[in-house]
Amino acid sequence: MRWSLLFDDLEAQLAEVDRVELGLEVAEHVRAERGQVALADRLAASVGATVRLRVRGAGTVVGVLVEVGSGWCVLQTSVAGPERRRPVLVALPAVSTLGGLPVRADRPATHAPRRLDLRHALRALSRDRAVVRLVDVDGADLTGTIDRVGLDHLDLADHPDDVPRRPGAVRLYHAVPFTAVAAVRQV
Repeated sequence: MRWSLLFDDLEAQLAEVDRVELGLEVAEHVRAERGQVALADRLAASVGATVRLRVRGAGTVVGVLVEVGSGWCVLQTSVAGPERRRPVLVALPAVSTLGGLPVRADRPATHAPRRLDLRHALRALSRDRAVVRLVDVDGADLTGTIDRVGLDHLDLADHPDDVPRRPGAVRLYHAVPFTAVAAVRQV
């Protein structure tokens, strides 16, 4: 009878060791899997949610996340009240913190981050001949029309925001490296 109790106790101890080892192994796998989650995936999981980005030069930008690309995102923000909503293109390298992201990055495939990089987003603004306000990472504002988008920079024709881009209205041309772009908003 004593032997039976001893063997039962040993089996219980072994079962407990196995349970603890399995728990540690599962925890390690979870940590390894989380280590593979990119910020773009977390952003893509947040499409439709209100997020708060701290952007160098532009301050805090709060809005509904509507698009995520490779190195950029677009937030629908309120300007002078909820009746005026404006999209803001934010360059992710200029972002220092992000608030409002889900802890998990489980997301439907329809919200996968676009493979298009910042150049493509800026080219769309250039193609539309939209008057934009560009804020650089140092906080300087430039207003005008994006004339050209190069490999690593854009050319901005500086003109008053209430005047269409015409050669006589252009005060100055600015070449802005992508590394200096913090946020771009249509005026």
